[in-house]
Amino acid sequence: MPAPDTPMFRWTHHAQAELESLLHAHIADRAFPCVGAKAALARGTMNVLACTSIDSAWDDLRIHDGLVRFAEAYRADPALFRSFAVVFDGPDDLDEPAFEAALWQRIQSLSDKDVWRGQSYDTRVSHDPADSHFSLSFGGEAFFVVGLHPYASRPARRFARPTMVFNLHDQFETLRADGRYETMREAIMVRDEAIAGSRNPMLARHGEASEARQYSGRVVDEAWRCPFHYAGKTEGDQHA
Repeated sequence: MPAPDTPMFRWTHHAQAELESLLHAHIADRAFPCVGAKAALARGTMNVLACTSIDSAWDDLRIHDGLVRFAEAYRADPALFRSFAVVFDGPDDLDEPAFEAALWQRIQSLSDKDVWRGQSYDTRVSHDPADSHFSLSFGGEAFFVVGLHPYASRPARRFARPTMVFNLHDQFETLRADGRYETMREAIMVRDEAIAGSRNPMLARHGEASEARQYSGRVVDEAWRCPFHYAGKTEGDQHA
């Protein structure tokens, strides 16, 4: 957090209220298709962090701090429908490839900080983005990312500010175990089709294909390769 009574401190407090309100209104809109996000908003479990720019590392330590605290709070009370949303003030003119590049730059930087701070990778998922069981890991907890931005081709991913929504992998597993995953997935697909005119071709079932292809929201082909590389060590790594 910036030092009190400085321009950056005042901007942060103003932006937090403005951007949090903007995201809440967007999710509350009837057309927004993600029922999980709506549930988190209704329950007051949608955490929002306002940051400056998605193409800058300026706020990465604040973001990582927030993710670690969020993971700890979830482990202490593993209730469903929690999300950690990072809303950036800009840039608001990124096309889909530029947004995708910025999103993965932030992910790589946050993962590197997780390694630097001695956090272990969640052993329930793979750190290899080509693996169908891939998920990110922060603070020892696995996360799935949903990117939103003004120039997304899919209406469901279109939002006034660049945004990264971190969702807990464990929640998908809980929904699957409870028999609710398919019902919720279908509800989201139907709502998405209603506003876009077609179903999102990138939405594979959880665990069937690498989720990395879905993060930015851009439609990618089979030649696409994820730019992420985990820099730490995991239990399965062999060392000389």
